[in-house]
Amino acid sequence: MKSAFITLDGPEGSGKSTQARQLVAGLRRAGYRVTCLRDPGSTPLGRSLRRLLLHTSEPLAPLTEALLFIGGRVRLVEDRILPALRKGRVVVCDRFHDSTVVYQGYGGGVPVERLDRIGRQAVGGVMPSLTLLLHVDARRGFARLRRTKDRMERKQDGFHHRVERGYLSWAKRQRRRIAVVDARRPAEEVQRELRRLVRQRLGLRIR
Repeated sequence: MKSAFITLDGPEGSGKSTQARQLVAGLRRAGYRVTCLRDPGSTPLGRSLRRLLLHTSEPLAPLTEALLFIGGRVRLVEDRILPALRKGRVVVCDRFHDSTVVYQGYGGGVPVERLDRIGRQAVGGVMPSLTLLLHVDARRGFARLRRTKDRMERKQDGFHHRVERGYLSWAKRQRRRIAVVDARRPAEEVQRELRRLVRQRLGLRIR
């Protein structure tokens, strides 16, 4: 059974975590061995970095944020993603390289090309076969949140609007890999679209 690396990405409140879990469940029912991950958070280092990056009260420059995210991602690739792919598993990851490019690049002002280059080199060129970008406008996304906001979510509205626009700009530049999905629709419709894209782009037999 062939391996595949799928990521879900998008702005706050896009529903990607819920959609990732449902996609994983569908793939497992179809008989695939699936590794479900979160970036950062699926290694001990990633969990420590997640607490620091999302909950520290210390100001962090966008480049500092980016390099911390990238460092955790290197460990995630080495410890979890590559071993799973070598075993022929399907890897589904909630966020990856694109989040750093968009949040710290388009949102934070670090040159996008620089972040893309550093990020790819750091993980040895290990990139998703398919990235499912769940698009929702910032206002609608934040209206969906039902929990205390973390440090990223508390950034000013202008930052989140830059992130929203940045995702679409980045997707146009990476259109062979990134598929944009309208996440304003009911969750069931979004999930059907995600599964259609997985079948169409990767040839996986999920229904």
